[in-house]
Amino acid sequence: MAQPPVTRHLAEAIVAFTLADLPESVLHEAKRSLFNVLSVAVGASLHPGVDAILRVARDTGGAAVAPIVGRSVLADAHFAALANGFAAHVDDYDDTHLATVIHPAAAIAATVLALAPSTKPDGAAAMRAFVLGCEIQLRVGVAISPEHYDDGWHITGTCGTIGAAVTASALLGLDAHATARAIGIAASSTVGQREAFGRMTKAYHAGKAAANGLLAATLAARGFTAPEDALEAPGGFADALATTHRIGRLDTDLRANFELAKNTYKPYPCGIVAHPAIDAGVALAARIGASSAIESVVVYCNPLVPELMGNLTPADGLQARFSAVHGVTMGLRDGSVGLAQYEDALVVAEDVVALRARVRLEPDAKMPRASARVSARLTDGTTVEETVLNARGSLERPLTDAELNAKAEALVEPILAGRTAALRKAVSELPKAADLSALIAAVSA
Repeated sequence: MAQPPVTRHLAEAIVAFTLADLPESVLHEAKRSLFNVLSVAVGASLHPGVDAILRVARDTGGAAVAPIVGRSVLADAHFAALANGFAAHVDDYDDTHLATVIHPAAAIAATVLALAPSTKPDGAAAMRAFVLGCEIQLRVGVAISPEHYDDGWHITGTCGTIGAAVTASALLGLDAHATARAIGIAASSTVGQREAFGRMTKAYHAGKAAANGLLAATLAARGFTAPEDALEAPGGFADALATTHRIGRLDTDLRANFELAKNTYKPYPCGIVAHPAIDAGVALAARIGASSAIESVVVYCNPLVPELMGNLTPADGLQARFSAVHGVTMGLRDGSVGLAQYEDALVVAEDVVALRARVRLEPDAKMPRASARVSARLTDGTTVEETVLNARGSLERPLTDAELNAKAEALVEPILAGRTAALRKAVSELPKAADLSALIAAVSA
């Protein structure tokens, strides 16, 4: 049965969309998304993976024109998109759309920064492009979830490529036909399997989504041909990447029902399904005192926790981000969990390894994803428990603006001292800004 012309209708809606179509509450959430992801990218800007990308850029790239977050160097648009998208995702601290587990802002912010020098958008155009890229990838993700992710695809890379192509199309001023072609090219450029989790390759997916989406739109602008029904065509994007899907029912009305309004922000730099258990571990730390008093720990959790974060013996910080027992261990040991608790040396420290071995995951199909119960038996024979019904950062218990700002300060200040306030101001005032100079200055060394 033929699908409705989803890609064409979507492209027409993208071209027609203006910021005036966006409710104020959704615009505020878009600003929170951008502020959060740029802060996270600054925090990870000195990562060895960024170093590697920039070395390749110097050897093989074109004219260095686009900013690299947290650094004083420039790169060509392709490698800037790759490096900034990588930095935004490598610490697993970026935003998360819980219904799809897409991290929408990493590839999109990277695309905006990469194209800013050549397209010279004003702030409203940049914010419009950011909103469109995030929103379209989320709507596509909803249409193929959960089957796509369950089949092993990293949805941030696959749908992120579509979103980045939309953002680039908006910045390049493409018409509906060219935008549909850009989506068509991007649909043949998707990237990422879940097998990569725990390695630099996971964050490469977000960076490559930005670079591939940018390339797709640039090619479309120059007349490169592609299917204009790529999302819904038989054997196309949705058919090929999901065993079942609802792409024919994708909502192409960009005036309501915004998925971006359902975005969330992480209080901990690791897989989000472990956050309820980490909350419980942090709370128990205050009641237990010294972690040496802990004999054993049982974490009662949703089955997704061991499925996605079941690494019991992580060897470094990247692997530990997919180890729920490590996150709980650090919560119990330190009473807080941030970037410091995922340092490579700490992950393999003798006392951490010993305590981690005393933590056991007990999946319970009746346990909601945003909930967990942690039970700790102490050496004196007593047992203490903590139940978390809704994790910090969930839709039911979202991070406040103040909490988001505190997170940003912890990430930005060690890299770019004194810049958090400037970044917050630049994002807040972006829709009225004449250009992106204040935003770029806030995140550049």
